[in-house]
Amino acid sequence: MEPAIKLTSFSHGGGCGCKIAPGVLAQILKNSNGFPVPKELMVGMETADDAAVYKLNDEQALIATTDFFMPIVDDPYDFGRIAATNAISDVYAMGGTPIMALALVGMPIDKLPVEVIGKILLGGESICAEAGIPIAGGHTIDSVEPIYGLVVLGLVHPSKVKRNAGAKAGDKLILGKPIGVGILSAALKKGALDAAGYAALIDNTTKLNKPGRLLSELAGVNALTDVTGFGVLGHLLELARGAKLSAKLNMGLLPLLPQVQNLAEQGYITGASGRNWSGYGQDVKLADGITPVQRSLLTDPQTSGGLLVSCDPGAVEQVLELFRREGFADAAVIGEMTTGESGVQVLA
Repeated sequence: MEPAIKLTSFSHGGGCGCKIAPGVLAQILKNSNGFPVPKELMVGMETADDAAVYKLNDEQALIATTDFFMPIVDDPYDFGRIAATNAISDVYAMGGTPIMALALVGMPIDKLPVEVIGKILLGGESICAEAGIPIAGGHTIDSVEPIYGLVVLGLVHPSKVKRNAGAKAGDKLILGKPIGVGILSAALKKGALDAAGYAALIDNTTKLNKPGRLLSELAGVNALTDVTGFGVLGHLLELARGAKLSAKLNMGLLPLLPQVQNLAEQGYITGASGRNWSGYGQDVKLADGITPVQRSLLTDPQTSGGLLVSCDPGAVEQVLELFRREGFADAAVIGEMTTGESGVQVLA
């Protein structure tokens, strides 16, 4: 049944596709000098990592992150679930365990019934319950567009923090979830996504990246991040820059969500995909034969996307088994890290 109110009609973008384009963000931040950094701050802004990490003592470090966006789907409960899953993912991407959340809520009060807003919050609460954490407070504002997300705090042992900058030459790259969320959401907004496609979209975006806290226990895992608004190509590029290495990505090994290939070929591409390429395409070498559609898949913004793991070759089977044991059957090796100038080479 079609929802009475289409949440996506209120927003100019949806999900992590709302992110400021990488090139524009770099311009905004280029003159930022930051602040004096205390020795306890283990992870800050230096490598565009997923969360900040502050050492509390020899046994505990605090992970702090926040994420919020406009609706990617029309169903308010599903929107809340997706936004909460996406926000909590950053704690898992640092190898941590979430402990509590605060809600960030901006809603057009004169346009959305309180019952709809309540369903958004309930959706977020359901995911937090699945993660085993409370929503302990938050902040609300009257906003022109619907906005929902979380501040999430987590804990990790200081020696188990997994950064996006620790990859080593020769590492294999493993992606935990299939890609194509932006393409499915674009089709949904234009009424071209069927029930099976919508189910795949919701299943992917509401699956908590719990393997992250288990991956932190594996010595062979050298770097970890999650794939969100900059697409698999953009987040792999951050990983390469952080490690001062190059990365090879095999297009033929990338797992795709159902229907994504066909929908992309029909033109259901988000505007964020093009903005992503404009922001970092100069650092990417595409092999002959990579089509415009394939490039769009590489830059497709993922909302609540999968974990991207850089690990020793000898740890590959252990990492894949961990993913599969946790319900991530599509996890796959997609490339490797190599020496060379920071960038990404995409193989056909």
